[in-house]
Amino acid sequence: MISASQRLWRTSPLTYTALVLAALLSIYPFYYMVVIGTRSLDSINDVPPPVAPGGAFTDNFSRVLDNDAANFLTGMMNSIIVSSVVTASVVLTGSLAGFAFAKLRFRGRNILLLSIIVTMMIPTQLGLIPLWGMMQTLGWYDTLYAVTVPFLVSAFGVFMMRQYASQAISDELIEAGRVDGASTLRIYWNIVLPALRPAAGVLALLTFMESWNSFLWPYAVLTPENPTLQVSLSFLSYAYYTDYSQVFAATAVGTLPLVLVFLLFGRQIIGGIMEGAVKS
Repeated sequence: MISASQRLWRTSPLTYTALVLAALLSIYPFYYMVVIGTRSLDSINDVPPPVAPGGAFTDNFSRVLDNDAANFLTGMMNSIIVSSVVTASVVLTGSLAGFAFAKLRFRGRNILLLSIIVTMMIPTQLGLIPLWGMMQTLGWYDTLYAVTVPFLVSAFGVFMMRQYASQAISDELIEAGRVDGASTLRIYWNIVLPALRPAAGVLALLTFMESWNSFLWPYAVLTPENPTLQVSLSFLSYAYYTDYSQVFAATAVGTLPLVLVFLLFGRQIIGGIMEGAVKS
């Protein structure tokens, strides 16, 4: 006799079929990107279109590196620096502020939290012109400071970490740390931060992806000689002619850091969830 809980977690063939279909639909655009990136420009227009990778990737990518208008390697390095710094800062400030809003008692806590939530409702595009003027005043135009400093703190990160900390960390655990003589920062580092690891992994992944894929703001404050990756990719397309084999080869290489970050933080997320499940 199968119990109700067993029936709930029992997987049917229809579920497997839906999961496989969803996986194929998700993977196919990346696979086709690799196919086009490894084909010559002439073979891309064949009928029927190619469905298997070719052997022209080295030639396509060498043309990307030889394209002086794109500055691909500069864009790749700038994106790595900017995304890494922004991700580390967002996770650190978000976990600190989230811990404070969730577990510390101080005057004006609710008002400050409400103010942070309100900023999430304002479209980012509304602040581009004032922020651009500020970058000019500070002398940060065409520097990495312009695409890094404005994003070192995330309202979403603070709110997300606050919600997770309020559920994952008990008040008794904080009080036990205080009884042992630990300071607030020591409690954060030794008790709070390890407990926030699953949420920190998710936040790091989302922040890195957002920063890596950012285009509009870097396009506004950086010159073609000092681009980020997304801006660099845009210079591979021209008004009347686009070499798609070159574009897709560069896009495939530009996607690799995202894949590596996903694999890295994906393991941390799963490990943190499993650790929390064992403890509970």
